[in-house]
Amino acid sequence: MNEAKLSMEELRREIERLKREKNAVIMAHYYQRDEIQEIADVIGDSLALAQDAAKIDADIILMCGVHFMGETAKILCPDKKVIVPDLKAGCSLANSCDPEEFRRFIEANPGYTVVSYVNTSAAVKAYTDIVVTSGNAKKIIDSLPKDEKIIFGPDKNLGGYINSVTGRNMLLWDGACHVHDRFDLEGIVELKKQNPNAKILVHPECRKPLQLIADKVGSTAVLLKFAQEDDAQEFIVVTESGILFEMQRKCPNKRFIPAPAKDAECQCNICEYMRMNTLEKVYRALRDETPEIIVDEEIAQKAVKSINRMLELS
Repeated sequence: MNEAKLSMEELRREIERLKREKNAVIMAHYYQRDEIQEIADVIGDSLALAQDAAKIDADIILMCGVHFMGETAKILCPDKKVIVPDLKAGCSLANSCDPEEFRRFIEANPGYTVVSYVNTSAAVKAYTDIVVTSGNAKKIIDSLPKDEKIIFGPDKNLGGYINSVTGRNMLLWDGACHVHDRFDLEGIVELKKQNPNAKILVHPECRKPLQLIADKVGSTAVLLKFAQEDDAQEFIVVTESGILFEMQRKCPNKRFIPAPAKDAECQCNICEYMRMNTLEKVYRALRDETPEIIVDEEIAQKAVKSINRMLELS
């Protein structure tokens, strides 16, 4: 069937048919387009997707997110075919940590336990002792001895936040997410003036000044849970605006306001990589079973140890 002639509804029907025929499951991050979240079997943050991928019962996993998420799924499920809608959907944070530069950084600081954010390539995970997500980083760091020397990479904003809430002094890699790094503090303060009853929800990948004005700092899953349970009826959401779809679905009677980015043409902040995935690409990926994620076997064997350590400690 020629997908160029398919309507959105026809695409959805074809995707459902292909899932059944191929015993495939679609996993999607909260930052994906609304229409992708609508057809996904599993929606979550990086931690939830990793946990579910480890126990998924399917022949094919179609990971709708960015490249490192597909790699993580493949590392955890080497016997399954893992495909993605677009191989070019990368991650600025993962790109900020070159594996060989990170290796040299580790070698220059011997005796440190290496903790890496899940937003990294498989090669970086292979140099890592424990992987963390924004949702479990505090818990995992708290589980380590107080005098343990720790390297944390690649997100300096998340690392700084974890230092502040754990009392640690981890050695931080100088990386950042281009989306969370470009939120406009002045614009958010102005939004608060216009909406004085709104609570500010901030992802820990944001800069410290934004964390300091937040009513809640946390991962996408933590912010979603807070919005569901808190009495407030309005929220200014300082993370990638894709999360608003699930927030609105879970809290239909509450109002969610996307925080602006610096020099943005609209009052929102999106990840261009996440939005590279489309319903048409999802259909083609399932139909053709490509592009497929392939991870070097030696790298995968090393990386899975750090991921499994995270899952054990979570």
